[in-house]
Amino acid sequence: MSDKALPLVISAPEPRSKHYRIVETTPEGVAALPAETLAEARYIIGQPPISAETLEKLKALRCIFNVETNLLNNMPYETLFQRGIHVVTTGLVFAEPVAELGLAMALNLARDIVDADLAFRQGKELWGGDGNQTARLLSGADVGIIGFGDLGRALNRLLTGFRTRTKVYDPWLPPSILIDNGVEPASLDEVLSQSDFVFVVASVTSENQGFLGAGSFAKMREGAAFILLSRAGVVDFAALMAAVKSGHIVAASDVFPEEPLAKDHPVRALPGFLRSAHRAGALDIAFKRMGDMVLEDMDLIDRGLPPMRSKRAERETVSRMRSKPVDRN
Repeated sequence: MSDKALPLVISAPEPRSKHYRIVETTPEGVAALPAETLAEARYIIGQPPISAETLEKLKALRCIFNVETNLLNNMPYETLFQRGIHVVTTGLVFAEPVAELGLAMALNLARDIVDADLAFRQGKELWGGDGNQTARLLSGADVGIIGFGDLGRALNRLLTGFRTRTKVYDPWLPPSILIDNGVEPASLDEVLSQSDFVFVVASVTSENQGFLGAGSFAKMREGAAFILLSRAGVVDFAALMAAVKSGHIVAASDVFPEEPLAKDHPVRALPGFLRSAHRAGALDIAFKRMGDMVLEDMDLIDRGLPPMRSKRAERETVSRMRSKPVDRN
């Protein structure tokens, strides 16, 4: 088969495959590509803004692979669905790495591992029980999970070994799905007020921006741990810092309102707050799995079958997503 006969893929950013011809561009550069390139493109990899006018030129388009996993409201989804064009995300590859870091954060907050290590380096360590005055066990603890998509389910699988009593709040899922996964369906108030550890893994939508605020943190148990793994947009971050500063709760976060975070941001020096620079999912193994996932689904679509490895966007929810794009991976 000559190169000219290979299916054309518009990539922003840039994968490599001997089975496809690749046109590399920036997200903003897609609309400016030659009309013949747009007309021939079978796939788009990335999450570029696509206007109705640009979409009209994409005559052969079959699927948009969102490799960042944020479903931005930057393209005419209804038209895409009407034309039978798939919009999919590869977020599943990040679920396990992020869940593992979330578990590590919970264990650290329970046993004060980082601060104890820093004290040891400074010759200020506390030995034995003196160093465990605020310690607790994750095993057998009451755990709450807010959101139960791929990440929430991956986290729950890890927690199973700790025999936790796990409540889940997810208004987009029926109770039977939660029960089938061995967790207890619960209201948001129940998750907040009845948990020793609260994991937040919910996406930002048009309905839940900043929905976890001062009142939410006040409902939490004294000394409970709040672990934020999805997007900072679901939290009133100033209220979270205030709850930690007061000593009512401890917290950990892999995400922040602005990234990179300002050098003088007060969260950097806040005791009781464990910080991670949005690195939970950014592992080479995850990116390699993502490439395999995309290529497998492209092969299925080439053969007239639906994508099965990536997660398909749903007509009813896709336009409600409000996560910010990630500048660095």
